[in-house]
Amino acid sequence: MLKEIKYIFIAFFIILIGFLPFYLTSSEKSNTKFHLVKLDITNLEPVVGKEGGTLKRTLSGDPKTLNPVMAQETSSTAVIGPLFNGLTKINEKTLLPEPDLAERWEVDKTGTVWKFYLRDAKWFDGKPVTADDVVFTYNQIYYNDSIPSSSRDVLTVEGKPFKVRKIDDKTVEFVLPKPFAVFLNAVGQPILPKHILEKAVKEGKFTSTWTVDTDPKEIVGTGPYRLVKYQQGQFVLYERNPYYWEKDQKGQQLPYILKIQSQIIKDPDVSLVKFLAGESDVYSVRPSDLPKLAENSKRGDFTVYNLGATPSTTFIVFNQNPNSPIPKYKLQWFQNEKFRQAISYAVDRVGIINMVYNGLAYPIYTAVTPAERRLFDENYYPKYPYDLKKAKDILLSIGFKEGKDGFLYDSQGHKLSFTLITNAGNKEREAIGNIIKEDLKKIGIEVNFQGLDFNNLVSKLMSTYDFEAVIIGLTGSMDPYFGQNVWLSSGHMHMWYPKQKKPATDWEAKVDELFNKAAVELDPVKRDNLYKEAFKIIGEKQPMIFIAAPEEMVAVKNKLKNVFPTVWGWYKGEYVFTQ
Repeated sequence: MLKEIKYIFIAFFIILIGFLPFYLTSSEKSNTKFHLVKLDITNLEPVVGKEGGTLKRTLSGDPKTLNPVMAQETSSTAVIGPLFNGLTKINEKTLLPEPDLAERWEVDKTGTVWKFYLRDAKWFDGKPVTADDVVFTYNQIYYNDSIPSSSRDVLTVEGKPFKVRKIDDKTVEFVLPKPFAVFLNAVGQPILPKHILEKAVKEGKFTSTWTVDTDPKEIVGTGPYRLVKYQQGQFVLYERNPYYWEKDQKGQQLPYILKIQSQIIKDPDVSLVKFLAGESDVYSVRPSDLPKLAENSKRGDFTVYNLGATPSTTFIVFNQNPNSPIPKYKLQWFQNEKFRQAISYAVDRVGIINMVYNGLAYPIYTAVTPAERRLFDENYYPKYPYDLKKAKDILLSIGFKEGKDGFLYDSQGHKLSFTLITNAGNKEREAIGNIIKEDLKKIGIEVNFQGLDFNNLVSKLMSTYDFEAVIIGLTGSMDPYFGQNVWLSSGHMHMWYPKQKKPATDWEAKVDELFNKAAVELDPVKRDNLYKEAFKIIGEKQPMIFIAAPEEMVAVKNKLKNVFPTVWGWYKGEYVFTQ
C-alpha cells in the first residue's frame, strides 16, 4: 500500500500512509458559516492550460530515505513519489489501472501470461527505459531476499513470485503462477534504472543507496519531476523532468507546473499560517482549522474541499513480538486477546471524534472505513462500545487484581503499566493519547505517554521493535490486497509481530489463508466476502485497536486551475496550472 504513490499530486496532496501528521486537535466548535465544496468528478475533465509557474507547498517532516524500495513512511514517499513510475497507474476517477511506463499490454486466454509494451520513455539522464530495467527491478530488487521490501508482499501469488523476462528491448513478459485479480494494480510498483543501480545490488549495498545525503543529481527516475535540492529540516526543490513523455491535446508538455518549492514545517499550525499568508498553495485541513479558515474566507483566494471519508485509519498497536526487548510479562499481557479487547472497550471513540476531530470522523473497530464501500458493513464487524466497567471486568477475569493504590496487578505482582508512544507534534494523536491515558487510569492502568521524533518512532516500530504500545496510522488502499504487507503474518509491516517465518497463531494463519484465496479469486463478490471474513477476524482479535477514520479536507489557492482532488489522489493532477 505504500508504493501506490506515482505522481506529484498523489504524493503531495493526500495521505497514502497514515504516518503523516494530518489533523490538529481541538474541542472548539465553529459557529461560523463556511462552505465546504464537494466535487463530483464523474463528468469533470481538465481544460487546456499553460506551462509555467511554481507550486509552493509544505512537507510535515524530513524523509528517512530517498530510495523508493526502502521507504515505509510518508515522510519519505511524499518526497520520492514524483520521481518514479510503474508499468501502470491508477485513474482516480475510475479507480482502474491505466498505462504508465507501459503504453499497452495483452494477456493470454489462461490469464497467467502478460506482455507489456513499453513506451519511448527516458530516465532523467536521457538514457532510454528498456525491458532490461523492468527485469532488473523485479528479479534483482523486488525478488531479492537480501533486500527487505514491502513491495515483495504484493508481488506474489500464494507466496510465489512472477516470472519476469525480456522479450525484446521494449517488451516484457510476466508469467503468473495463477490468474491474479489485481495484477495490473500490482505492477504499478516503481521501475528503477539498471545502469545506475545494478552495481550497488551486486555489491550488496542497495539498501544503503540513495540515502538522504545523496546528491539529488544521482537519483535517476522517470517521473514528472526530478529532485534538484534537499536541505534537511528546511526545504525540497523540484523541477519538471524535460524528458517526461506526457503531453496535452495541444502538444504542450505535462505537467504544466515547472517548479515545486516545498518547505519542511513540522508544526501544522505554522503550515496554516503560511497558507493563509500566501506562502503555500495547498494545505491539508484539520477540523480545528475551520474557524480560522472561515475568518479568512472573505478574501476569496482559496477553496476548501471536503473529500469525505478516507481509507486512512488511526489505531493503537501493542507489541506482540517475542524477539522484542520488552519484558516477557508484558509480552504475555499484549498477546492475550482478552487484554486487547478490554483496552478496546476502554477507548471512547465517539468522545475522541467529537473532541479531537470536531465530529468529522467515523468510529471504526477493524481496518475497514466507509470509504471502502464494497467492504464496509456497520452490522457485520464486531464492535467495542465505550464501557469502562466492562473493560475492567474483562481484565479482572484474566487474572489481574486491584491493589490498595487503585492500580491493577498481574498474578506475579507486576503493576499494569505500559509506555504508549506516538509521533511528537501530531496534536491529534497527542490528544488521543492523553484521552486514553486518563480513561485507562480510571480502571487501574498506568500509562506513560510519550511523543517521539517521527523517524525515531518508525525505527522502533519497524526495525528495533523496542516499543510497548504506539498510536499510529495507516492509509488504506483501493484494494485490500495492497495491505498484504500489514495483514500477512510474513509481512514487513505486520506491526504487532512482523516477518513471521510461520504464523504465530491459528487466527493469523486463517487470515493468511483468506488473503491468499482472495488474491486469485476473480469473482468480485466472492473475493469481497473473503476479505470481509478476514477483517472480521482482525476485528475480533484486536491486534490493532482501531479508533477512527477521519474525513479528509484540503484547501487550495484559487489561482490553481484544473483542481480535482479525491481521497485517492488528484485526478489528472499533472494538468494543474497556475492562473
